[in-house]
Amino acid sequence: MVTLAEVARHAGVSASTVSYVLSGKRPISAATRLQVEQSIRELGYHPNAGARALASSRSNIIALMVPLRTDMYVPVMMEIAIAVATTARAHGYDVLLLTGEEGPEAVRRVIGSGLADAMILMDVELDDERLPLLRGADQPSVLIGLPADTSGLTCVDLDFRATGALCVEHLAMLGHRDIAVIGEAPAVYERHTGFAERTVDGLRSRARELGVGVLHRPCGGGYDAIAATLTRILDERPGTSGLVVQNEQAVEPLLALLRRQGRAVPEDVSVVAICPEQVAVQASVPLTSVSIPAQEMGRQAVEHLVAKIDGRGTDEVSLIAPELTVRASSGAAP
Repeated sequence: MVTLAEVARHAGVSASTVSYVLSGKRPISAATRLQVEQSIRELGYHPNAGARALASSRSNIIALMVPLRTDMYVPVMMEIAIAVATTARAHGYDVLLLTGEEGPEAVRRVIGSGLADAMILMDVELDDERLPLLRGADQPSVLIGLPADTSGLTCVDLDFRATGALCVEHLAMLGHRDIAVIGEAPAVYERHTGFAERTVDGLRSRARELGVGVLHRPCGGGYDAIAATLTRILDERPGTSGLVVQNEQAVEPLLALLRRQGRAVPEDVSVVAICPEQVAVQASVPLTSVSIPAQEMGRQAVEHLVAKIDGRGTDEVSLIAPELTVRASSGAAP
């Protein structure tokens, strides 16, 4: 087993310097910290959790709040959670996963128990009830998501407003003038979940600038719900030639329904999705898409949180720029 003294020799510093890097008790220059962290990674050093907690009054645990709701696409949530756990482990932290829909009560429990040094919160609403507790606590926290008011908070997210705008721009460039959005389940919008609201805001705003008509319809899971939503869209706007899908569960049933109706993709209808890369690539028609950078979101959240724990971080908003990949599902308007 690698010892702290061996890490010190490898990094060319004293054992006390390595200890201060791990505990955060004293300020260490950025260059020295990076040198020590590199030696820790190369040697595979794992500090004794019990001894480190006693020495630093830390638990070396990060609480990750991931409410697992039936209206959310769980694979994306879990991909973010895995990225959080992997990155946290690289920094010497373990992750306490909280999956209940407790809201503020879960935040109070974590703050009051001392079980975790810091928190990462997901499924962020525009007016999230958990935020006043975070702003009033000494415990560091990071949001994966963007509320309406980000003051006093650190947030990491895909720029969903720019994502919606990018999808409209792509279809408008191909000549589509009537676009419909097949959105998340109605409950997601009823909760004013940040990512869903911001996507629609960005999409509508850019559509107005480009003179493109937009129809947004939330959509529940299941074939029947998707069939009813598509029928409603085409009844209300028969000239719809472009579809933006922000509902991973709707992708394959939608493509099947279009085939059944004799509508070819992309010759008759173009489809652009906001979804994980794997969903887009493996669809029956490879989808033009903006991918969800789940791993990057999880990694950045932990990096910001560790910096705050060590006294190096500041409140900031980090938005990941969207990237649209063109595949077989989008083409010129008929």
